[in-house]
Amino acid sequence: MESPQPQQQQQQGPKKRGRKPKPKEEKEQQQQQSASKMKEGKKAHQPSVDEKYTQWKSLVPVLYDWLANHNLVWPSLSCRWGPQLEQATYKNRQRLYLSEQTDGSVPNTLVIANCEVVKPRVAAAEHISQFNEEARSPFVKKYKTIIHPGEVNRIRELPQSSRIVATHTDSPDVLIWDVEAQPNRHAVLGATHSRPDLILTGHQDNAEFALAMCPTEPYVLSGGKDKSVVLWSIQDHITTMATDPTKSPGSGGSIIKQNKPGEGNDKAADGPSLGPRGVFCGHEDTVEDVTFCPSSAQEFCSVGDDSCLILWDARVGTGPTVKVEKAHNADLHCVDWNPHDDNLILTGSADHTVRMFDRRNLTSNGIGSPIYKFEGHKAAVLCVQWSPDKSSVFGSSAEDGLLNIWDYDKVGKKVERASRSPSAPAGLFFQHAGHRDKVVDFHWNASDPWTVVSVSDDCDTTGGGGTLQVSQKQCIRCKKVL
Repeated sequence: MESPQPQQQQQQGPKKRGRKPKPKEEKEQQQQQSASKMKEGKKAHQPSVDEKYTQWKSLVPVLYDWLANHNLVWPSLSCRWGPQLEQATYKNRQRLYLSEQTDGSVPNTLVIANCEVVKPRVAAAEHISQFNEEARSPFVKKYKTIIHPGEVNRIRELPQSSRIVATHTDSPDVLIWDVEAQPNRHAVLGATHSRPDLILTGHQDNAEFALAMCPTEPYVLSGGKDKSVVLWSIQDHITTMATDPTKSPGSGGSIIKQNKPGEGNDKAADGPSLGPRGVFCGHEDTVEDVTFCPSSAQEFCSVGDDSCLILWDARVGTGPTVKVEKAHNADLHCVDWNPHDDNLILTGSADHTVRMFDRRNLTSNGIGSPIYKFEGHKAAVLCVQWSPDKSSVFGSSAEDGLLNIWDYDKVGKKVERASRSPSAPAGLFFQHAGHRDKVVDFHWNASDPWTVVSVSDDCDTTGGGGTLQVSQKQCIRCKKVL
């Protein structure tokens, strides 16, 4: 299945949270700069990245039930769990979605992998510690490659049918893929792009990162450089959903309706396209992230480079329901709505903090009034996500290379003050320090509790294409505070 490109991507400045691998000359220049910075760091008696990593690696058997470290050929800006395929005595097999962001010598790709998730208390401590950070993990195997028209900046799966994923690239369009129906492609220079199963149109400028799928209805939400939030319903394209478990692992038949020859829209030759249900305006700068209210397909929120958190309700119009000015002291990069308590919303920012808001009391004197500020990162926060297993637990990842796990129920309690280090931030539950550069995305596994997949852009630190890690944290499972 091959196709011309969707709407032509527009030339813009470099993205804040990702980049193409650099040509050799730029790499050499950056390595010299990194070496200079490392010397300065040593003068200030600060541990280097390698020293911190070595310390973390020595503690791996103590900290984890299981850990898989997978060296990537090319960086991936996103990682998501797909459907669970098989349950066995000692491990489960599950789909994993990631991408390959290349330097142009081969096409950019959307990768569907199979991941074997080892069950708790199965792996021996020696096995957990003896991984090779420069090798590919035997637990992660590529299953299918889709040649993507442009870089894959963000991947999101449809909860109603997790074989359906949406992707953002450097264009105004959102691309929808039925990953089970798509043919496997060989990514070689000059290969034509795979054909999206559906193209969502409506943005007037590039939409690169802000992307969400609704947990209750087949709705898609996006934000972009045009300062708008765009909502689609792919209901009209649904034909069958998960009615026959023998058709395909975890989902049943495709939900994407294919147009017959001569039917559909102007883009029928390139694949069906769909216009928006609504375009919502209220931001004054790029929209960086969006998320749905867990209990309502009509309510959602967004954050952007204008430092605002905005709540929307599609039932009452296309303007903001509530606009929270100065939700942070810098650009907002990420947002997530608590699936267990829809009053609680998390935001992460370039100001290095994660903030938790209660939508019943969002502002004070016209500016953002969070319930609590979580201060455990030393660089811009790139991703936040609530745990699917415990209502008070969430994770945050940042450009400092850390994936922090927090529990707001512990904040201020005597048991936390007595058990945690005096220098540890309040509420910090666990710190995953296995990455050596910015952690651009992570995703909790809803099928295997307390299991997380994360990806980092380690090109400059490791000399490779980045690192993917799957970790089970026994200290979380045992509810211990570090």
